Amino acid sequence: MTEYIADGKAKAPDLDNPLLEHLGVRLLEWTPGHCALALDIESRHLNRQASLQGGVIATLLDSACGYAGLKISADAAVSNAVTVMLTVSYLSGVQQGRLTAEGRVTRAGHRLYFASGQLLAEDGRLIATAQGTFKRASPLVSRADGL
Repeated sequence: MTEYIADGKAKAPDLDNPLLEHLGVRLLEWTPGHCALALDIESRHLNRQASLQGGVIATLLDSACGYAGLKISADAAVSNAVTVMLTVSYLSGVQQGRLTAEGRVTRAGHRLYFASGQLLAEDGRLIATAQGTFKRASPLVSRADGL
């Protein structure tokens, strides 16, 4: 099942990620093996040269690639994962507009999966690409002592 938001009208699935929500990242599409995120650039996302901060670029690509592997099938529960390795290639600067980050799983095993991503500007320019390795995390177990 594909889940979308469009112009803020449809109820989007919760990203369940306080950092992404704080940055203003929105989920566009999330299907097994694929994830698309959007961000409208604001002044808080810019560096001292008035260009999009590299850390925001890396965060968008890491998230899109990571989320792409969290749904194994349409009816499976969403899992968790941690980034083992992420390589980002910064190709072009951007100062304003809407960005779209797309991640796709390129290969998956039981515990590890590999994904590639791209960050596109509103005008279609390729801003950055990424390749990453992610490890599926075991479910968190609550402890009575809170640790």
